[in-house]
Amino acid sequence: MSTAQTPQPENTAAPAAPAAPAAPAAPDGPAAGAGTAAPSGIANRLRAALAPHSARAARPGPSRWARRIAAGVVTGALAWSVTAVLAPHTALSRQAGAAVLCATAAVLVQHVLGLDRRLDEHGGALAAHSRDTETLLSGAADAVRDGLRRHDDRLDTGLTRHSADMRQLVESRIAEADRSAGPYLPPAQIRVDGVPELAKGFAEVLAPGTPLLYTFVRLEMGRVVGHMADLASLSAECPGENHDWLLSLTRAAEHSICATSTSVDREFWNSEPASRYLQAQREAVERGVSVRRVFLLESARELGDPLLRLCEEQELLHIEVRVSILPELPPLLQRGTTDDFIVYDEEASFEIDQDLRDVNVRTRLIARHDHVEDRMKRFRELWEAGMSVRELEVRVDDEEDGTWMVDAVEPG
Repeated sequence: MSTAQTPQPENTAAPAAPAAPAAPAAPDGPAAGAGTAAPSGIANRLRAALAPHSARAARPGPSRWARRIAAGVVTGALAWSVTAVLAPHTALSRQAGAAVLCATAAVLVQHVLGLDRRLDEHGGALAAHSRDTETLLSGAADAVRDGLRRHDDRLDTGLTRHSADMRQLVESRIAEADRSAGPYLPPAQIRVDGVPELAKGFAEVLAPGTPLLYTFVRLEMGRVVGHMADLASLSAECPGENHDWLLSLTRAAEHSICATSTSVDREFWNSEPASRYLQAQREAVERGVSVRRVFLLESARELGDPLLRLCEEQELLHIEVRVSILPELPPLLQRGTTDDFIVYDEEASFEIDQDLRDVNVRTRLIARHDHVEDRMKRFRELWEAGMSVRELEVRVDDEEDGTWMVDAVEPG
């Protein structure tokens, strides 16, 4: 009997499910294609590879059972024939039982051997499929990882470009506003209700990535924008002595700077901020800005070489300087304010308030017309009553020679 197996119908009757067409690649580039087409193709290939083995593993096909039964019948017939030849006197029922037993044993043996063979084949196929699956999954993971890396690179590049564009836009708008010859908006037309959102928006665009620097930028933007909002009412103030306002106003001046300096400022002129302040005033003079300063003395005892050197140093920077001794001023001028103030372009007054210990406790910026006019009137009066540097030299020499009465002795 031939043992060659005929082609198995189940391999052709149950074809593998066709792989679904791959989804079209997204227009975003290779990263999107790697994120969508690759997993779909892997799933289709896995289904196509595992479907035939699942069908074969379910149960043997009808042709295989027919061959086994035929082999069992042939084996039973041979056993019956052998029994009849070897034991002719045996009962017919026994011969038939022996034949049936041999046929059943033949079918069972074929079935068991087929199971073992199929199990071995299936195990090998599963191992091969496992290797293929690992290869496919590894390739898919690499593709997804590359796609995500490219996406992150594009995102970082886009954010950097966006930040640069925003900075350039803000700078260009500020430059256009500086160049425009149109009139400034009056304070009543300036909206301040969106100041916190504006500060937060600038912080999100301009701040670095770290949380600390982001919070710092947001707080600084909130502080600056808050001062700008206060100026909508033509007045702003901050605690202490604000050197940043002093320098910014000096750089913004276009026509004139009129300043007073009291004895409280004597230590200031030896500090580092004073160097930057004088440098800013020197640059203003080079732009054609007229800079004048009146030193106010509470007593003639403050006259001396240190004050004279300070005045000569500022004269070298082309700053016009005069000195007024308060007790020697006319009574009407003595009743005016003696606080430090600086008037810029006769439009805004920068003022510093002192407490009873002569400590600078508050800085104010006031642009109200009536207030600025009062400050300019006070400055002109002090300027007209003051001594020039040449007159100061003569007075200092007289004080040193004892030919000038320093202060009258108070009646007592």
